[in-house]
Amino acid sequence: MTMTARIALLAFAALLGACSSQPPAPQPNVVRPALPGQHYFSPVAEDVLFRALGLVGTPYRWGGNTPDSGFDCSGLIDYVYRDAAGISLPRSTREMITLSAPTIGRDALQSGDLVFFATNGGSNVSHAGIYVGEGRFVHAPATGGTVRLDYLSNAYWQKAYLNAKRVLQPTNLARNP
Repeated sequence: MTMTARIALLAFAALLGACSSQPPAPQPNVVRPALPGQHYFSPVAEDVLFRALGLVGTPYRWGGNTPDSGFDCSGLIDYVYRDAAGISLPRSTREMITLSAPTIGRDALQSGDLVFFATNGGSNVSHAGIYVGEGRFVHAPATGGTVRLDYLSNAYWQKAYLNAKRVLQPTNLARNP
């Protein structure tokens, strides 16, 4: 047998061996506890973030809860969480702020956290948004406006800020690809 024939035969045998082998088992995405100052990687939070950002520019409508009809702040949050994460949330900001989810400090906010405000003064919640990272949040602000991004550092929002809730928990984040 010639050298070329031997090489061809070995290559053919290797190819057949590769085709008959089992593919490697998929490895699950495991969420590890974050160290102080670090964040969890959450594919679900990323889905929430992208869905919320995709709705920027949608008209505000009091009581609205779909892209076609427009959104108020709680309608926007409920729609995004239901659509991107399969999570149904209460319909009003007063009910959302009382969820049995952990309250998060402003310095520990992560994408997907709900942020709450008392825009009428005092300490009663009247507005909410979805934190998207880097000090910004998406919300449906008021009649005549549209869904938009704002900075928590804006003096108006700093004064009105109440707290934040983490609806997406790290234990819910590990999933197979």
